[in-house]
Amino acid sequence: MQPKIMMKKKSVSASKASLVLFLCQMISALDVPLDSKLLEELSQPPTITQQSPKDYIVDPRENIVIQCEAKGKPPPSFSWTRNGTHFDIDKDAQVTMKPNSGTLVINIMNGGKAEAYEGVYQCTARNERGAAISNNIVIRPSRSPLWTKERLEPNHVREGDSLVLHCRPPVGLPPPIIFWMDNAFQRLPQSERVSQGLNGDLYFSNVQPEDTREDYICYARFNHTQTIQQKQPISVKVFSTKPVTERQPVLLTPTGSTSTKVELRGNVLLLECIAAGLPTPVIRWIKEGGELPANRTFFENFKKTLKIIDVSEADSGNYKCIARNILGSAHHVISVTVKAAPYWITAPRNLVLSPGEDGTLICRANGNPKPNISWLANGVPIAIAPEDPSRKVDGDTIIFSHVQERSSAVYQCNASNEYGYLLANAFVNVLAEPPRILTTTNKLYQVIADSPALLDCAYFGSPKPEIEWFKGVKGSILRGNEYIFHDNGTLEIPVAQKDSTGTYTCVARNELGKIQNEVHLEVKDPTMIIKQPEYKVIQRYGQVSFECIIKHDSTLLPTVIWLKDNDALPDDERFLVGKDNLTIMNVTDKDDGTYTCIVNTTLDSVSASAVLTVVAAPPTPAIIYARPNPPFDLELTGQLERSVELSWIPGDENNSPITNFVIEYEDGLHEPGVWHYQTEVPGTQTTVQLKLSPYVNYSFRVIAVNEIGRSQPSEPSEQYLTKSANPDENPSNVQGIGSEPDNLVITWESLKGFQSNGPGLQYKVSWRQKDVDDEWTSVIVANVSKYIVSGTPTFVPYEIKVQALNDLGYAPEPSEVIGHSGEDLPMVAPGNVQVHVINSTLAKVHWDPVPLKTVRGHLQGYKVYYWKVQSLSRRSRRHVEKKILTFRGNKTFGMLPGLEPYSSYKLNVRVVNGKGEGPASPDKVFKTPEGVPSSPSFLKITNPTLDSLTLEWGSPTHPNGILISYILKFQPINNTHELGPLVEIRIPANESSMILKNLNYSTRYKFYFNAQTSVGSGSQITEEAVTIMDEVQPLYPRIRNVTTAAAETYANISWEYEGPDHANFYVEYGVAGSKEDWKKEIVNGSRSFFVLKGLTPGTAYKVRVGAEGLFGFRSSEDVFETGPAMASRQVDIATQGWFIGLMCAVALLILILLIVCFIRRNKGGKYPVKEKEDAHADPEIQPMKEDDGTFGEYSDAEDHKPLKKGSRTPSDRTVKKEDSDDSLVDYGEGVNGQFNEDGSFIGQYSGKKEKEPAEGNESSEAPSPVNAMNSFV
Repeated sequence: MQPKIMMKKKSVSASKASLVLFLCQMISALDVPLDSKLLEELSQPPTITQQSPKDYIVDPRENIVIQCEAKGKPPPSFSWTRNGTHFDIDKDAQVTMKPNSGTLVINIMNGGKAEAYEGVYQCTARNERGAAISNNIVIRPSRSPLWTKERLEPNHVREGDSLVLHCRPPVGLPPPIIFWMDNAFQRLPQSERVSQGLNGDLYFSNVQPEDTREDYICYARFNHTQTIQQKQPISVKVFSTKPVTERQPVLLTPTGSTSTKVELRGNVLLLECIAAGLPTPVIRWIKEGGELPANRTFFENFKKTLKIIDVSEADSGNYKCIARNILGSAHHVISVTVKAAPYWITAPRNLVLSPGEDGTLICRANGNPKPNISWLANGVPIAIAPEDPSRKVDGDTIIFSHVQERSSAVYQCNASNEYGYLLANAFVNVLAEPPRILTTTNKLYQVIADSPALLDCAYFGSPKPEIEWFKGVKGSILRGNEYIFHDNGTLEIPVAQKDSTGTYTCVARNELGKIQNEVHLEVKDPTMIIKQPEYKVIQRYGQVSFECIIKHDSTLLPTVIWLKDNDALPDDERFLVGKDNLTIMNVTDKDDGTYTCIVNTTLDSVSASAVLTVVAAPPTPAIIYARPNPPFDLELTGQLERSVELSWIPGDENNSPITNFVIEYEDGLHEPGVWHYQTEVPGTQTTVQLKLSPYVNYSFRVIAVNEIGRSQPSEPSEQYLTKSANPDENPSNVQGIGSEPDNLVITWESLKGFQSNGPGLQYKVSWRQKDVDDEWTSVIVANVSKYIVSGTPTFVPYEIKVQALNDLGYAPEPSEVIGHSGEDLPMVAPGNVQVHVINSTLAKVHWDPVPLKTVRGHLQGYKVYYWKVQSLSRRSRRHVEKKILTFRGNKTFGMLPGLEPYSSYKLNVRVVNGKGEGPASPDKVFKTPEGVPSSPSFLKITNPTLDSLTLEWGSPTHPNGILISYILKFQPINNTHELGPLVEIRIPANESSMILKNLNYSTRYKFYFNAQTSVGSGSQITEEAVTIMDEVQPLYPRIRNVTTAAAETYANISWEYEGPDHANFYVEYGVAGSKEDWKKEIVNGSRSFFVLKGLTPGTAYKVRVGAEGLFGFRSSEDVFETGPAMASRQVDIATQGWFIGLMCAVALLILILLIVCFIRRNKGGKYPVKEKEDAHADPEIQPMKEDDGTFGEYSDAEDHKPLKKGSRTPSDRTVKKEDSDDSLVDYGEGVNGQFNEDGSFIGQYSGKKEKEPAEGNESSEAPSPVNAMNSFV
């Protein structure tokens, strides 16, 4: 189908404004369907389909073939011009034209001279609708002249000096490829010091003694004629002088300080600088006033050559090469100008129009200098072509108005400047055709009810016909939502019903005629499974049946297929497939699985499945089943070169019939002791004809198989050695994959020993480059599985074949496989990288695919590297962590998820092949928009008063944008935990604290706090706090003055409590600085101290005291540290035997003393102990009266006053003085001597009465020597 443009009929004025309006009113082109019969009948102007290249260099030894192929209706005739004049091929016996073609064949091989046919050729293809012309084809024979003879004097050079060996190859067509070798045909090594220039000369930056040799030979290879010319050897002798003088760089080429270079757009720019100097200079390239183009710049020849591919006008400028060593530098500036041969912007396209329509041909090209546009009509300049009133030329546009059939023609657009030309043919084909319907007459369509029906009406006509559909012979035109009318004429019934069945008529009409076609629609009932197979459980060796009863349209023929586990049923006679069921006889465990019934018709398909579970059968009398005994008496008969007959006698079956015999063989020549599978036969057969391979020393053995298992192998048969022969087969799995950019590794799976068919197994490895007229290159290798071809171009296809051979001959001709030489890293980076930010965390990246020829390997995909540069809200950089996403295949876009909001990112794209990654595209910067922030880092509420609270907070860890404010919401909570009204306050973003006033006293509040950006609010943080009841004396319960006294592994915790009686206390503790949960210990009773046991020595702990119940409050935290671990465990002296004996003696002594005192008291005297007590009385330890709790003889009036605020009443009911600063710690004797393990104080005095009841834990106090003694006082 030819490309075309169709124009709506419009009047065209001479003004430019009217032309622009006209071009804006284009509609779709007249479409010619790809119907072979229609295309044969429609007239069409000629179109050139194939032609030789503009610059055509031919081999002077072969016939010259100048191609010119064209199509058209009627078929075009061909003619040629040579050097601008008619070329009469009938007058030249050496020139013929191929039948039904314009291709010329010039017979050179039978006496013709290629030089006689040099010139410019042009082909014209013509029929009654116009004439198309080819490009100007310049024919030149290739030339490979000999080297001119010259006398070459030896080069005597001082060590360290520079040297240039000139090649000066003969001028050939095309130019030869130059390389330097020695007499042994080995390439001369090159380096930064010694290298070959673009002109073929060999440059030495400085010579060394090892450069002395007499076989520097320059070779010129002329590829077109496949010839190599050799220059006479050049001798170089280096003589040494001591010391060697170092020299600063001097440029050997180019000479002078500046030079110029002109290159064409799209070509490869090569710039060269080679310098002399000692030490060897290093070359560096820069572009003045700019950067070297990324991804298109390459350095070759040890950076002496700058290579820029696909140059454009933007690459014009001054390029400087700098040669530098430790003594100085030299530079050269090359002024590069990029010109451009013409290239298309809009090439003209073929037009197919109806009579009376309008259209345009547009030809736009660019170049440097700007190309000149000229038009031809049927190969003749349009200025002298026959006039056409419907045609008007306006520069690069031809406007057609109200065309007629005689307006058909082929137009040529020529765009040319001093660097080349472009020529394009585009025809205008005016067709006046009555409607034609291409769909087959009376075509039958069948569909299932409730599915769509598509009725075709393919058509063609010029002007484009209008299509109408009717149902029935005399039906009305079809309209309405129940039908869809497609532009290609197809009628669609979205939901076909039974009443949709019938005959439909398609009518196509235009001003030249009308035609109709009938098609028929049949709507069928759907196929259904009315009784589906059901789940079955069956005992082993039983019988089971699955049903599958169907209902279908009577005119459709269904087929039923049964599957087991989505695969075909086993090939077993136990499976019986009936019309409506599947029966399995003698069920075994292997029959367990899912069975599916599939019903197919020509229009639809349905299926249903059921599971079969096989269980063990009831126990039966035990029968011993075993594997069969091995066969015996193996015999070989009828020995031939490729076959032998093996027979045997079966062993005992052991109550399980033998199902089959397995025959194995041993190759005593190649793999002695290794047995291979040969074949197997049914258990009723005891003889088998075996196929043999040549050059194998066979032995056979037989294994019997029954339901229980396999027998032991039989004894081996006698050996039989077959004769040698050619190999029957070639190696398999032949592959060609390069391991380096310049090689091709050919691998294959070697033949096994018996497959060699004879001694001396080798392989013939052959290869040639695909799609290149080249001969096969072959090599014969030993019995290996790999061969490496070196010096190949990078990643080009090769045809490969590997053929086996032995001492008797070759295997059959092997099949060819396609391989590729080694891959290299891709040359260029993807271009036109674009990023579309979708939201704050997601972006989409697009890129243009790289040209496949630059991939230099199998395209595996693209990698996108992206990383965060900085957060836009904080302006702080961090460690760059690059992320990589890989997109397989030739994808040109991908999604970047998981981005951070309000951040700056960079990315680049790289193409990936089997070798690795190509260069990265220039970094693309993009930014993500703002998002909602994270929650504030903390919210702390302090300084409670009667009506205010102080709030402090930290900014969000991730602001994700610019904070505009904070939102504070709070509401009161009553004693039943019900929430009150919610109050909301907006706080400026630069604040970090506030005092919330006008609150209710003694009220608990719940606070909700979050940050906000322009996008919205982030997640919130919550906290609760309570205002106090009375600033002077708060009535609300509280715990204060928490004190700790710690020993090595335990600590005594005491506190002061203010509030209602009967509070239930608990102690919470944990390691200071740890994030672990608090450990909780319940305090028995209402005492105000507690002992924490099991602590770790030398560890800092945090502790707090709380009260449970209605109020639920805690004290502030306190921190204490346990004592260091002792070297040895302290022994409790009270439990030692010697101490107990000592105490008994002391007690006996005191008892005697008391008796003496008692006797003396009866006489009226005082004993010394009483005198001491009277002298040192302490009111804090005096006994209280039992009736009112007041002090005895030492009490006074002040003792009856109420306790002041902050006073405590200990559980032993002794009262501490208000102004006393003493504490339990004041009486301690160090860490290990302050308390007993239960927390009771070891004091010097005991102020208890003998009859005073013990409270709390005091009844369990451990006795001490002091208390024991005091109890006797």
